[in-house]
Parts: sequence; structure tokens; C-alpha cells
Amino acid sequence: MSHSTDATPGHAPTARGYLIGFVLALVLTLIPFGVVAFGLLSQGMALIVIAIAAILQLAVHLRFFLHLDMSTEQRWNTISILFSLLIMVVMVGGTMWLFYSLYVRHMMVGH
Repeated sequence: MSHSTDATPGHAPTARGYLIGFVLALVLTLIPFGVVAFGLLSQGMALIVIAIAAILQLAVHLRFFLHLDMSTEQRWNTISILFSLLIMVVMVGGTMWLFYSLYVRHMMVGH
């Protein structure tokens, strides 16, 4: 069985799609590298640029390499990944809130 019989003709992976994804991923890697290597921005702005580039790179990988989009064939896979991201945000956010709360409570004991 070949891959061409499994894929929908309109969403079949193409070399052009992979090349576009590769170029976008490369650019989104070089931007934060340049910001850090050449010290173009302040530390806070550099962290923001790195975070934005990381989120965009995640979207590029999901779209161009994992072929996830909102088409009817891929909708449930995309919804599953979005739900997983929501759970991860809740877990990381809850952990950060917990540790911040513990830090504040320990600082109150000393005074």
C-alpha cells in the first residue's frame, strides 16, 4: 500500500510543502539565534521574541510536517492536540502558581 492511496488528493504531502516548512522553520530558528548571539534586544525582549518564535515554529511543524489542519479528515487530530495543549497549560500554570504561593508563604515566615 502506498501513501498516495491513503491521502486525500487535496491534502497530500508534497515536496513543495516540506520545503516551505523547512524554510519557515529555519527562519524561525535563525531569528532567536541572531537576537541572542548578537545581543540585538534587551533580555526581556529577547525572551519574548524567543517565545513567539517557538510558538510559531510549533505551528509550522504541526501544519507542514504533521499535516494537521481543520479539514474534515484532520479535525479530530487537531482537536486532540489543542486539548493536549490546554491540559499542558493548566498543568504548567498550576505548578507555577503552586510554587509561587509556597515561595510567598515561606517569605512571610521569616518576617
